Amino acid sequence: MNTNFKKIGLLFLAIASFVSCDNSDGDDIIVTPPSATAFANVRNIAIETRTQKFTATAGTGTISLTSAKGVKININGNCLTKVGVPVTGAVTIEYIELFDKGNMLVTNKPTMGLTADGKKNLLISGGEFFIKATQGGQELATSCNINLLVPTALTNGLDNEMTLWFGNVEDPENLVWREANPNADGTGGKGGVQGEGNNYYVTFGNFGWTNVDKFYSDPRPKTTILVDAPEGYDNNNCAIYLSYDGEGQNALAKLDTYTTAGLFSEHYGQIPVGLACHIIFATEESGQWRYAIKAVTIAAGSTYSFTLAETTVGSEAQLVAAINAIQ
Repeated sequence: MNTNFKKIGLLFLAIASFVSCDNSDGDDIIVTPPSATAFANVRNIAIETRTQKFTATAGTGTISLTSAKGVKININGNCLTKVGVPVTGAVTIEYIELFDKGNMLVTNKPTMGLTADGKKNLLISGGEFFIKATQGGQELATSCNINLLVPTALTNGLDNEMTLWFGNVEDPENLVWREANPNADGTGGKGGVQGEGNNYYVTFGNFGWTNVDKFYSDPRPKTTILVDAPEGYDNNNCAIYLSYDGEGQNALAKLDTYTTAGLFSEHYGQIPVGLACHIIFATEESGQWRYAIKAVTIAAGSTYSFTLAETTVGSEAQLVAAINAIQ
């Protein structure tokens, strides 16, 4: 009899020990949260699969390329340099184009711009672009302007308020856009963007991330919100984004700060009270994406929460489609 009691006792302890390690978030779902590296990897895969690579020749005049979506790219091959020295011969041009919030989310390239007072606010995008030139694996620079011809059919039409923005390089995990100076292209244009007919003509002088944008504007009072991710998830292994209803595919906000209480926030107080939007939780699981999309109407100072029961696991393509389906 004593032996049976001991066996029962050991079984009880084993079950208790198992339950104590159960990250079920109170909804009977047992999940092991990913590492920061696993979450970074799934984003890196998204970047790699969207990188178009071209082989061109430096030193023979203009390099003209056309992207998968029809953007025309012109780079003066005579102006390419390596450590200040002009280069000739074969070079590799890498190029990324992002026109919708689903692709912006999986690559972690939201449309958040710096305001004049150093805060961040949502941008409405006419396309995010990345260009890099290398030779023998070494990055090149250019001493001349780079030109893009972007069909407005890709950007929800022509908007003459769009200007040129550059992506920062200080914190690639939280990309933020900085507006170019007026007349940055030297032609009197709005920082290097001219809209004409069915195209944007975009001009800039450096490789890296470039964006055609304008600030989102809303006259309603603004607030800060907080979002609580499922237990075991934090700013290292998941992210929280906002999709503003009615802004189509051209904008994606991110809650890019993490409080000492373990909550996500944008902390600048730039979210309109009464805004109808969707809050998005995204993380990695076994090489795929675990995500949840919650429709809310913003109330001042509110805290919103996600549980694992609200999430689903799917492929990158499924996540992109789900985000782009938000109107």
